[in-house]
Amino acid sequence: MKIRPRRLRTTALLREAVAETQFRVAQLVQPHFVIEGNNDVQAISSMPGIERMGIARLVERVGRDLELGLTNVLLFGLTQHKDLRGASATDANGLVPRAVRALRERHGERLTIMTDVCLCGSLEHGHCGVLKDGKILNDETLPILSAMALAHARAGADVVAPSDMMDGRVAAIRSTLDASGHLDTALMSYSTKFASAFYGPFREAADSAPKSGDRKSYQMDHRNAREALRESLLDEQEGADILMVKPALSYLDVIRTIKDRTLVPLAAYNVSGEYSMVKAAAANGWVDEKLVVREILNSMFRAGADLVISYHGREAREKGWI
Repeated sequence: MKIRPRRLRTTALLREAVAETQFRVAQLVQPHFVIEGNNDVQAISSMPGIERMGIARLVERVGRDLELGLTNVLLFGLTQHKDLRGASATDANGLVPRAVRALRERHGERLTIMTDVCLCGSLEHGHCGVLKDGKILNDETLPILSAMALAHARAGADVVAPSDMMDGRVAAIRSTLDASGHLDTALMSYSTKFASAFYGPFREAADSAPKSGDRKSYQMDHRNAREALRESLLDEQEGADILMVKPALSYLDVIRTIKDRTLVPLAAYNVSGEYSMVKAAAANGWVDEKLVVREILNSMFRAGADLVISYHGREAREKGWI
């Protein structure tokens, strides 16, 4: 007798029948960049196929995405007003709350609305927290983040997603939401977010690059896997409903470790640099984009992700790649 694993690879139908990793379109999250100017659309040069959109155009685009089965959105707002305290981020009539209300009014419960909660886009220095004498003030930042999350929840967001990496922000936001009656608003924490070189295109898209220094004093050192687990365990204890690893593709080992040690759903963020590298390689004919995108998405789900936030989702659905 010879054992031949190849027997189960003989036909496409058989390979599909025994595939160990399967994911549903409902597990994909499509990010969006929202700008002022209802009908404005702006191309993002470093992210082909992704655009910044005013609220009216966003509502239309999300409607078409819903027909593709993309039922989850993650919103990033590009506010025009920046100051030292992030006033525009906490404004009940700010850009993201208005976008949330417009999406909810048009699409109702067909859509799950997630919102990024971070101050980098509303602080004039571009860092993710209050800055004083060159240092990010952790505890002084928490009330502002909590107020921002509350503004999004009041507008109708299903999930608020703090991405700042301040210590204790999950507990602070959860406490604020609960005290204000938003007991059912879920919290998806960017619990393990690395100080990564893969964020470059996003910083162009969101106009969120720091004006000086870097974010290594609050985002994680990419060399540390045990610390990555610690961050996620702490956020789970503080009340996070969903955890996240960002970026995803270079951190599949971290995704698997956190998946095995936690009990809440885990998201993986297939970030801008990962997306743009595929786009550039495909444009030059170096890779088959369809096959590469499918392989990348499957790798993240295989590693243990329950949700994947990816810029590839829309095109993959439009072209029947997934």
